[in-house]
This record gives sequence, structure tokens and C-alpha cells, in this order.
Amino acid sequence: MFGEFLNIIFKSIKLDKTLYSENKNFGEASIYFAGLIMILDGIAGAVAANTIVKTAVAMSGLTAILTWLVWAIFIFVIGVKLFPDKQTKVSFKKVLTAVGFAHSPGILRFFAVTPELMIPIIFLTQFWIFAGLIISTKQILTLKSNLKSFAVVFLSFLIIVFLSVSFVMSRMNVLPVNNI
Repeated sequence: MFGEFLNIIFKSIKLDKTLYSENKNFGEASIYFAGLIMILDGIAGAVAANTIVKTAVAMSGLTAILTWLVWAIFIFVIGVKLFPDKQTKVSFKKVLTAVGFAHSPGILRFFAVTPELMIPIIFLTQFWIFAGLIISTKQILTLKSNLKSFAVVFLSFLIIVFLSVSFVMSRMNVLPVNNI
């Protein structure tokens, strides 16, 4: 079981597209493996951020789970419901699992042990995760085009950024809204 988990992580880090096309990787334990990857990704991000600013490790793990769910929802809605290819037939659970697997490079953030390493490692792993999401989206949605896979992931990303910025700005009371 642990060997299977490590195999998923290594294949994801290598950006191996066969990870997402082999049904054996989407068995009973796969959703738990994906969830564990997301929790480790969140904790690794908190450890990396702690080199500069104190971050609650437990809260980062919970935030990673919420992020996982949001990414999967947007990729599912955009890629499966709004702009599917003819052969796109996939369950939400498979999308959720693939999004979790694609976040494996985030575990490498544990190596950001000094402030000098934090920014480069976080940026590198974030782009790596983005590449993993593009590969996983193409494979599980059986898309013919890399560009379409990129578009689904990028549109999801833009929506997440917009919602995140709107949420933060609303908490800071700086949204340009008239209070009448």
C-alpha cells in the first residue's frame, strides 16, 4: 500500500502521463492517497512559509483540502460540463483524485528550509503543479489538444485567483463598491 502511494507521488513528480491513464491508479484507496498528498502539500507550504512568516500548519492542511476541492470543481465544470470533447466521460471523483495526484510536487516544499530557498522553491513547485494539472486534465478528460487542457486549467486558475482576491479585498474593506 505504501509502495503504491510512493509510486503515485514519483510518477506525478516525473509528470508521467501514464499515472492518469492507468485505471489501477484510481482504485479504492486513490481518493485517500490524493487527500494525503494535498495535506502533505499544505503542510509543506506552511513549513516553507515559516522560514519568513509564522503560519499555522494545521490550518494550511485544511486550506489545502479546500483548495483541492475548489480546483477539482472548476476543472470538472469547465472541462466536463461546459467544454467537453466528444469522448469526455469522467466522474467527479476521478477529477478530484487526479487534481490531488497533480499536487505531488508541492511536497518538495519541505526543502525550503531557509528564507533564500523559500521563494524559488515555491515558484518552481507551483509551476510544476500547474504542469501536472495540465497533463492530468488532458489524460482524464481524454482531450485531444494540449491547448484545450491548458485552457481548462488556466481558466480554473483565473477564477480561483479572482475569487481569492475578491475575498481578501472584502475582508480588508477595499472593494470598490458604493455603500448606499
